[in-house]
Amino acid sequence: MPFLFWLVALFVGFLERKRARLTPVMRALLMTRVSQVCHCAFCVDANSLRLAERCGALDKVQAVAGWQSSTLFSEEERVALAYAEAVTATPPQVDEALKAMMKRYFTDDAITEMTALIAFQNLSARFNAALDIPSQGLCDALKGAPHV
Repeated sequence: MPFLFWLVALFVGFLERKRARLTPVMRALLMTRVSQVCHCAFCVDANSLRLAERCGALDKVQAVAGWQSSTLFSEEERVALAYAEAVTATPPQVDEALKAMMKRYFTDDAITEMTALIAFQNLSARFNAALDIPSQGLCDALKGAPHV
């Protein structure tokens, strides 16, 4: 295994630790949406499976691409998803209004951790998409579902 793999695995372990500032569902939700925005078939597949496992259902997995018009997401999740999309944009589009909304729901430590998670998922999704890593069929329930 390349040394880079171990460094990435170490960072993922930190983001997924038990004492993380974000809930497991929130982490999976954000990683799924970033994967969709970056058009990474492998990451959408893997993160959708993780989100389904953590939610115990497929409803949010199937709705995340259209989160703006879905009633399934809490206000906290909506703000986090908007932040994930703004951070993922090139260049990032995080304005003062969004920063203020983030501070209503999240501590500074949670925002920092969320930003690291989003940045990591951008790295992973863009890396895998550039290498054309295909979906592995991990979350077959999403076949035909929109990804962006």
